[in-house]
Amino acid sequence: MNIKHRPHFDTDKAARLYSEKDGAPVKYVCTSSATGQGAESGDIFYRETPHPEFGNRYFILFRKAGGIYIGNADSIEKLDFYMVDVDGELHYSQHRHDYNVVNDTAIDGGRAYLRRSGSLTYPVKRLNIVDGNFVDNE
Repeated sequence: MNIKHRPHFDTDKAARLYSEKDGAPVKYVCTSSATGQGAESGDIFYRETPHPEFGNRYFILFRKAGGIYIGNADSIEKLDFYMVDVDGELHYSQHRHDYNVVNDTAIDGGRAYLRRSGSLTYPVKRLNIVDGNFVDNE
C-alpha cells in the first residue's frame, strides 16, 4: 500500500531513539488522533512487545503548549481509517479537523467521521491497523 503520511516529527529519528532507549524495535505507523473524536494528531509508533513498565504496544508523540509529550495509543487498533485513493496513493485525514486536500479532492474527519468534497470520483478505502500494519477491510 502506498500510504502518504504527513508526520509531525522526524519519524526515523524517533523510532531509532525509542528502539535504543527501550531495547526493542520501534517503527512509525501513522500520524493520527489516537481517539475517535480527537481534534489533534501525533505520530504513532509500534513495538511488538508490550512496554515493560506501561504495558502498551503503541505510543503517540505530540506537541502541546510548547512541549513534546508521549502517551498510550493502543486504542488505534479499534479505529477506522478512511483513505481516498488518488492515482495509487492513499491519503487520509489525521484528525476530525484535518481537511486534507489532494489534487481536486479532499478528505476530512480523521477517525471521527468521513467527509469528502471536491471531485468524488476517487475511490475510498477503509483500513484498520493490526500489529503495527495497515490492513484493507474490503
